[in-house]
Amino acid sequence: MGSVNDFLVEVAGVVWGPYMLIPLLLGTGLVLTIRLRGVQFRKLWPALRLGLITRNDAGATEGDISQYQALTTALAATVGVGNIAGVATAIYFGGPGALFWMWITGLVGMASKYAEAFLGVKYRTTDAKGEQSGGPQYYLARAIPNRFGLVLSLMFAVFAVLASFGIGNMTQANTVATQLDGTFGVPTWVSGAIMTVLAAAVLLGGIKSIGKVTASFVPAMILLYVGAGTLVLALNIGEVPGAFALVFSDAFTGTAATGGFIGSVFMIALRYGVARGIFSNESGMGSAAIAAAAARTTHPVRQGLVSMTQTFIDTIIVVTFTGLVIITTGAWKSGEQGATMTSTAFSDGLGGEWGSWIVAVSVVFFAFSTILGWSYYGERCVERLVGRRGVVPYRAIFVVVVFIGATTQLEVVWNFSDVMNGLMALPNLIGLLVLSGLIARETKAYLDRDPYLLGAPVATDDPDSGVVK
Repeated sequence: MGSVNDFLVEVAGVVWGPYMLIPLLLGTGLVLTIRLRGVQFRKLWPALRLGLITRNDAGATEGDISQYQALTTALAATVGVGNIAGVATAIYFGGPGALFWMWITGLVGMASKYAEAFLGVKYRTTDAKGEQSGGPQYYLARAIPNRFGLVLSLMFAVFAVLASFGIGNMTQANTVATQLDGTFGVPTWVSGAIMTVLAAAVLLGGIKSIGKVTASFVPAMILLYVGAGTLVLALNIGEVPGAFALVFSDAFTGTAATGGFIGSVFMIALRYGVARGIFSNESGMGSAAIAAAAARTTHPVRQGLVSMTQTFIDTIIVVTFTGLVIITTGAWKSGEQGATMTSTAFSDGLGGEWGSWIVAVSVVFFAFSTILGWSYYGERCVERLVGRRGVVPYRAIFVVVVFIGATTQLEVVWNFSDVMNGLMALPNLIGLLVLSGLIARETKAYLDRDPYLLGAPVATDDPDSGVVK
């Protein structure tokens, strides 16, 4: 396994190196930001209102779940181990400056997330069971109607299925089991068995069951974690300005190695910031478009706006709290990695073991919700490749892998996940660039005639207006 791991490390270094995904991710997000005229900044408040407050999907004739449930399902898949362990790993290897590049990835990634969700709804289709199915595995082939688009769509589907067992399953289950074992002494096989049973119970109901579950506990888990982070920062308020200053300066200068901390230079901070940023918010990967395609919505633009708030919540809010807690408490110099570093930061910041308990509980909810969200992503891609007959076998294998992930050492799987994340993002990013003109034109045309998104909560019965009461 050592040689396999070494090979994966080499491949990950190329995929996430300075000549492949890093410029492509940031470049695609920047191109879309420009062509969409900064839609993530101009329409952030209407988008948050539409997704979290109004929930206005009345009049939608297609879709399996509400806009809100689609948002929470996507949040469930993204607000996971990456927000706790991924941030700590980025800072461990890349220094505090890695947090800056996670922010940049999130900000430009909001435009990418908008674009892929827009396309996911616009080009969705109905499967043999009557359920909505969409995402890059469909829109790359349907919007780019030639062999090139077909190849991109199939590449995405294959890599997404493989990634679902890594980023969306084994790494999540392993982190939960390890955290519960270290914090409460729960044997890993017990955690694995419980997660396996719970996952099976939810997944049997498909997207409607997943949507109901995630809508119930995703907001609560985020509020619990952010609330604890707010308390830590309040208790260490004097360190906050210095933490921000360190993040911005270290993003371009790197940090010299001190103690157990692995020092970084600019490119390492950039690489780990972008890689763990995409691991956390999945912007540009195309995965969230699969959940968006299941939503009941009156127009693709509306669901695109709702979906882009997911990246804002994930990266600009949750990731920021994790990073600042780690930096202000000094835990980033501890020599610890992953969720252990984050746990130490909360314990030190709150002055007791209950800080680590909060992190442990958060890991459980964050990771389990990610397992649910990614199971849906994987099954939709399996459906694209082999049809509905592959869905039930996929669910069965996925559930078994939850137990395997919880009870196995996973260094190889973490590196495998990095490679698969990058490879599934690659065809999607290429497709977004090719389709950026279409996305920009249709977005402008719709926003120019929707009074609600212009800032006035006006509804009309005119079927041509695109706005429904």
